[in-house]
Amino acid sequence: MSNCIFCKIVAGDIPASKVYEDDHLLAFHDIAPKADTHLLVIPKAHIENLNDLTPAHSELMGHLLVTLPRIAGAQGLKGFRTITNTGVEGGQEVFHIHFHILGGADLPGF
Repeated sequence: MSNCIFCKIVAGDIPASKVYEDDHLLAFHDIAPKADTHLLVIPKAHIENLNDLTPAHSELMGHLLVTLPRIAGAQGLKGFRTITNTGVEGGQEVFHIHFHILGGADLPGF
């Protein structure tokens, strides 16, 4: 999508502090971190949120979920929190599905 900030990051039009990339995923540091380590993991394909997933996305989302702990581990995290927000009512601000990895000594509670 031409106006999606995450699609622009994937395309290289906007810089990001990348920590992981493969053919399907990109992970980078959040620009407004809420913890010592705060990463965003996104699929390169534009999907708005969990409500837009179809069975055709099963392989991609499976890959994302099994890759999340590897990304966290590569950042030195043994334990971490993973969050995704869905829709305006769920607190989603960027409408490209993304997962937050939060960890470190200052991990916020609920």
